[in-house]
Amino acid sequence: MGEIVIFGGDSHPELVKMICDNLAIHSSKVQMGKFSNGETSVSVGESVREKDVYVIQSGCGHVNDTFMELLILISACKTASASRVTAVMPYFCYSRQPDIPYTNKGAPLISRSNEERPEESDNSTSTGLTTRKPGAESPFEESESSIRSDSGESEDSKQSSSFSSAPNSNDIKKSVSFSRIPVIPDGKEAGSTKADAGELFNAQNAGYKLWVAQAGTLIANLLTTAGADHVITMDLHDPQFQGFFDISVDNLYCKPLAQKHIQFGIPNYKEAVIVSPDAGGAKRATSIADSLKLSFALIHKERRSQLLKGPPGATLSSGGTFSTNPKPLVSHLHSEEMHHSNSASKYVQTTMLVGDVRNKVCIIVDDLVDTSYTITRAAKLLKDQGAAKVYALITHGIFSGDALSRIRQSAIDKLIVSNTVPQHETVAYLGKDKVDVMDVSRIFAEAIRRVHNGESISMLFEHGW
Repeated sequence: MGEIVIFGGDSHPELVKMICDNLAIHSSKVQMGKFSNGETSVSVGESVREKDVYVIQSGCGHVNDTFMELLILISACKTASASRVTAVMPYFCYSRQPDIPYTNKGAPLISRSNEERPEESDNSTSTGLTTRKPGAESPFEESESSIRSDSGESEDSKQSSSFSSAPNSNDIKKSVSFSRIPVIPDGKEAGSTKADAGELFNAQNAGYKLWVAQAGTLIANLLTTAGADHVITMDLHDPQFQGFFDISVDNLYCKPLAQKHIQFGIPNYKEAVIVSPDAGGAKRATSIADSLKLSFALIHKERRSQLLKGPPGATLSSGGTFSTNPKPLVSHLHSEEMHHSNSASKYVQTTMLVGDVRNKVCIIVDDLVDTSYTITRAAKLLKDQGAAKVYALITHGIFSGDALSRIRQSAIDKLIVSNTVPQHETVAYLGKDKVDVMDVSRIFAEAIRRVHNGESISMLFEHGW
């Protein structure tokens, strides 16, 4: 292949070599380093004038450093008069943002017990407001304390305490609720009905995201400004991310590889069940299930509230109503875990399994695993419902923090992951008998070849390579 130049970054050199081997060419020389103050240094080792350049850099490892290397390398090639520069990012960094409050380790922060944060419970005021300390894990954390009146506990508090003393109270955890929406200080007395209504409204909207920066447009503008004319990636966590770009973006699918691995790597796959660990991945899982003519199951998380319905200023006389039923509104259909928060929020969270998995092989399909909380909880639920064996099929296995330790101790029998992100540590930690790695180098090599020759790449979306 003439007039084509491939540069590889430091994030995944093994994948760069495999792609070049499939194209029967050698990667071009590039030197990357850092100055003593941490600035990135890039030096291109050969001429790229009027050539078709492909820069391969996966958004893993030290994400900010690897992304900055990619930007500088693209800019260097464009400045050196390259005819076209294509950014090949097997895993596209910053394409996902958490939908719930999170800790600095990436773990979801839904609730915490009072015993874990005694300093915050001591600092709570009579109105239920808590000030965030400078060392808090997330700038968006806000806690709601229980509603107190001047005369004593409210009726809801009494109901909650009586409910927690029920025989089945061991299954329900009483904890402080955190929210990204700020608590509205209305300056009213804590015992007033309007103050109670305002605080209940704040607690009811826990999980609502306010003032959260989404970096999609910024990342797209950075790549375009650096000089990228085209982007090739795989399994974007959010498909609408393509709309942030003014240049063409080819989002390749790992679905063909996943289907082939299920057919040839899982015994008696025709009796297996494809499982989506959450509602967001249902379309991805059903697509594979329909192609292989397999059964489908869905794990659904539901968070119900028994709070005041209405705006913050609602009162009992203006149409707002308090729940009079002290029992939690929980469906008993395959319920795996229930979390009951404090008397102010009155939340009941359930995890339900929709589908039959008893005595069957279950294949959990997901595009991205970072902290592994979702798939490990899903595997436990499937085993509790009688699943014979549980596989986890992942496209991008980031496995940050103690994710690998959590997977090894989980009910997952085998992990199937692609090499869009280096998996040396995964195989070494879990063992070769528990991890299968799918090779995506042929798909990316064929995509590069077809783009360079001006051919269509539509067949790669369905048939792979």
